[in-house]
Amino acid sequence: MLAVAQQTDLYLMDALLTDDERAVRDRVREFCERAVLPVINGYWERAEFPFPLLAPLAELNITGGTIAGYGCPGLSHVAAGLVSMELARGDGSISTLHAVQTGLAMTTLAMLGSEEQKAHWLPAMARLEKLGAFGLTEPEHGSDAVMLETRARRDGNSYVLDGAKRWVGAATFADLIIIWARDDDGNVGGFLVEKGTPGFDAQPITGKIAGRALSQANITLTDVRVPLDHRLPGSQSFKDTARVLTTARTGIAWEALGHALACYEAAVAYVQQRAQFGKTLAHFQTIQVQLAKMLAEITTMQLLSLRLSQLVAQDKLTPAMASLAKMNNAAKARWVAAKARDILGGNGILLEYHVARHFADIEGLYSYEGTDTIQSLIVGREITGVQAFAQRSR
Repeated sequence: MLAVAQQTDLYLMDALLTDDERAVRDRVREFCERAVLPVINGYWERAEFPFPLLAPLAELNITGGTIAGYGCPGLSHVAAGLVSMELARGDGSISTLHAVQTGLAMTTLAMLGSEEQKAHWLPAMARLEKLGAFGLTEPEHGSDAVMLETRARRDGNSYVLDGAKRWVGAATFADLIIIWARDDDGNVGGFLVEKGTPGFDAQPITGKIAGRALSQANITLTDVRVPLDHRLPGSQSFKDTARVLTTARTGIAWEALGHALACYEAAVAYVQQRAQFGKTLAHFQTIQVQLAKMLAEITTMQLLSLRLSQLVAQDKLTPAMASLAKMNNAAKARWVAAKARDILGGNGILLEYHVARHFADIEGLYSYEGTDTIQSLIVGREITGVQAFAQRSR
């Protein structure tokens, strides 16, 4: 697989990386090839999370991404993107767990939490001894997340949470769930709910065709009581929530690239081995045309992702930048996966060739962290200066 990967770097992006960034990328790639790929199809088919992979994943020292201190690795923004790319190249459920743990839960704590909250949670989360989840989406509020109805009522020295959440990754086994709710003044805040808190119930969503090896949950909150100091002090409005989402979308863009790379590489390897009509598929013009177009899309995804991470490092990230990358890369990954599945013919629907798993998992990535339509409207607002959403953020 490492040799095949060299065929995906037509514009020599590797030369733009530092030695440390290449080392992180190669370490994660080796982990996925050694530990993930041999076992993940079974977990995916059984819809079970591969808990035995958590210990070796923790040893990579990548959880926490760019967060510095608190036992976190303090990676460069490019290195963090490469981590997301390589994990997704291995498997979408593993990369989604990393996105939830690092990109949402830990990033929220780092951006909006108190010093006490960060010191208490981040070191254990960096070691994957404690797992986090991010509860924003609700049964009736997905794309219009700003309209969330979950409430946090002040009662003496506590907040009492009531409401429901949906599509919360890892919530069935997470030790810490960040619940977004409206307080008595109507302001949105993040509240830390620990595993086992009375009134908190998380049930897995079944029947999924994407991300099957990581559960998403329906959450019910009934008189869930948390101390006042379990509110994130930096969360006072939905704008604070949106800051986290904007940052997280950079990682999703890299994830989409990883899925596309896996599908493309599988297709290249397949056509060089599969013979039809007396010669390998690589000899057919139609196959070479499709591979060339797939590589063109992957190359644009690579360069867009790299530049995005450079802008984040320069503190120049805007919502439109993040949304453009997520919108473009998710759509292109979906297209590349479809082409790879077609090139493999009937074998393209078999898990043993890996394309089918990525083909299905991309459907989840295409929607989460904001659908294609939502990302397009954010970019459109940047272009025109006109807000086209049905509801304004508040």
